Amino acid sequence: MSENTIRLPDTSKLVISSSPHLHEDDSVRRIMFMVILALLPACIAGAWFFGPRALWVLLVCVASCVACEILCTRLMGREVHVSDGSAALTGLLLGMNLPVTTPTWICVIGSAIAIVLGKMIYGGLGYNPFNPALVGRVALLLAFPTVMTTWIAPMTRRLEWAGVNSVTQATPLGVSELTAGTLPFSYWDLFWGRTGGCIGETCVPALLLGGIFLIALNIIRWHVPVFYLATVAIITGVTHWLAPAQCAPPLYHLLSGGLMLGAFFMATDMVTTPLSRKGAVVFAVGCGVLTSVIRIWGSYPEGVSFSILIMNSLTPLIDRWTAGKPFGTPRRAPREVKP
Repeated sequence: MSENTIRLPDTSKLVISSSPHLHEDDSVRRIMFMVILALLPACIAGAWFFGPRALWVLLVCVASCVACEILCTRLMGREVHVSDGSAALTGLLLGMNLPVTTPTWICVIGSAIAIVLGKMIYGGLGYNPFNPALVGRVALLLAFPTVMTTWIAPMTRRLEWAGVNSVTQATPLGVSELTAGTLPFSYWDLFWGRTGGCIGETCVPALLLGGIFLIALNIIRWHVPVFYLATVAIITGVTHWLAPAQCAPPLYHLLSGGLMLGAFFMATDMVTTPLSRKGAVVFAVGCGVLTSVIRIWGSYPEGVSFSILIMNSLTPLIDRWTAGKPFGTPRRAPREVKP
């Protein structure tokens, strides 16, 4: 071979395709199971405070969601993809948003609503405009309000061994003492989860641990939980300053109810939230405003689920308003001012 011969590269392995050409190593399955892993501390805390039946509620919700998705995909003539973990994650989030006293058959109904009406009716994963777990929870709250608002006090191991199944207790946001200017729970009890509530929403350290874990892995963006919590703190702080006898302090609101669970694990859903960072901030602030308004002036003491679903419906508009210009798009020429 002469020295002037040019060697051409082997182009047989080059694939011509549409953009994007650069892909991250994350897959749907990895993301789903990382989120499930991040939720495990809160699940363990829920089982510790509310007893072994909390695990049963979580198991029923997960199994029902997986079974419903398998049934729906087969009826639709599609390939079953439950191994990606999305159905299991929906069931786990739904179970964490339920009281430990929820009957098994209601757990099954909620799971079916979450999968069928919250996900598969729109075409499956990636096409649902609303968070499926919250669709199931809100549907159960509207259909079975008594069941969904019956709470028990956190069970100690001594009470569990003694055979005490439940001791009724109000949630921190649902007690009448809030309007009398006194706080029925200490901040220490609120922080560790020694209050009535849903299975996975009471233990703040477990939720913070899982949320920081997801932020560190770059699975969720920090903008949503930070601006969500900051907005609630600002609004409740102003209302407490104006009317301290009628409104609880901001720290009480931050540590109460499903705010931490919603801010880190449901308002950060990749499918139902805006794409851009600016849009994520707008989304989070909207969730914070709606949550505060419902908590302070609404009929329901908790507004996290309603606020996230309302903002889910506005996600397409937020994306349209905050979408960046494609690369190479010329800037709009300034208007000429006539003399």
